[in-house]
Amino acid sequence: MKITVIGTGYVGLVTGACFAETGATVHCIDIDQEKIDKLNNGVVPIYEPGLDEMIERNKGKSRLFFSTDLKDGLKDAEAAFISVGTPPDEDGSADLTYVLNVAHDIGRLMDHYLVVVTKSTVPIGTSEKVRAAVQQELDKRGVKIDFDVASNPEFLKEGDAINDFMKPDRIVIGTDNKRAEDVLRRLYKPFLLNGHPILFMDIPSAEMTKYAANAMLATRISFINELSRLCERVGADINWVRKGIGSDPRIGSKFLYAGVGYGGSCFPKDVKALIKTGEENNLELRIVKSVEEVNKEQKRILVDKLLRHYSNDVKGKIFTIWGLAFKPNTDDMREAPSITIINELVKLGAKIKAYDPVAAENAKRIFGDKIEYATDQYDALLDSDGLLLVTEWNEFRFINYKVAERLMKAKVIFDGRNIYDPEEVRKHGFIYYGIGRK
Repeated sequence: MKITVIGTGYVGLVTGACFAETGATVHCIDIDQEKIDKLNNGVVPIYEPGLDEMIERNKGKSRLFFSTDLKDGLKDAEAAFISVGTPPDEDGSADLTYVLNVAHDIGRLMDHYLVVVTKSTVPIGTSEKVRAAVQQELDKRGVKIDFDVASNPEFLKEGDAINDFMKPDRIVIGTDNKRAEDVLRRLYKPFLLNGHPILFMDIPSAEMTKYAANAMLATRISFINELSRLCERVGADINWVRKGIGSDPRIGSKFLYAGVGYGGSCFPKDVKALIKTGEENNLELRIVKSVEEVNKEQKRILVDKLLRHYSNDVKGKIFTIWGLAFKPNTDDMREAPSITIINELVKLGAKIKAYDPVAAENAKRIFGDKIEYATDQYDALLDSDGLLLVTEWNEFRFINYKVAERLMKAKVIFDGRNIYDPEEVRKHGFIYYGIGRK
């Protein structure tokens, strides 16, 4: 079975590689010739554990191809997955320019029945716009070629995307046609053999499911973060509260970790887009709007703690940032809490030394020479007036306190992810600040 994946960003690369891994022939198409050349030369433009090896393995078995030639990519394909970006506009709505451009290109080039699948995260109603764009081009050509449109949202966690795709909690597909359903059921058959559920539904429901899922997870994060602030005021510990409520099977413990807020390519963008969709339909999504507002405030919480500790005077002081990516196991800096923290501290006159295992290059595109980039986590501690743990990479979980004490000017730790034991930190003579802890 041959499929085409249009767009070689995060979703497109993972989708193409994983389908190839199950035996499909996959042509990944992108308009960026430089990116395609790199992929053909073994250079993967994103960091995702296991992806490099999977891509090379399937290229070697002639199941995975990279090209800028959409016409050739569509030849004999049974499905075309649109996996291009949907960046937020200034008003928070998703920009569908790239999605609809691809739909027009498909309509101009297709020559046989095709299932056009929106894999990108798109607002409710986008599939109908895709259908109209394809049909418009067919009408211009004066040809009658059958095609169907489907929605197949992705539920991938950066840092664990391969596992999420190969062992999905669920596969959601929106269709309005049995023929399209049969094509996609055949494509996903290898996953069904392993017992993973596939849910067929109408297209608007599939589009809504993606936004609803991300908004719910973002809500849990903002909820526990808001509670963490109250815990500090009343003398409770959010870690115990989290365990207390998380042990209830109706609630569960996932996404109930207090910290410095959520970031990344999905939650911030999708929350904004859902709010905008509500506004466009004369409905104020008050809970979702509050989720976004709480998250904005939470990204500043370490700065607020640091300012209280230093009586609002941090000018000329040096602070160490451990972790720049929005989460571990990725180099993604989009909407990362570290951006807010660093920008605020620099604006207040502080100097920053930062270390991240993989995100430094992306960070340099954001901060330039406004901060110093260390190549080792302990090098970043030299003459530091405080350590801010922002991203909970595994290598940060244990601190060599003797080395830290020798290097740091001031023995104070601001734990933005609650990964350290406050008693242990204090036992080594350091001042400890966590999130929602006594």
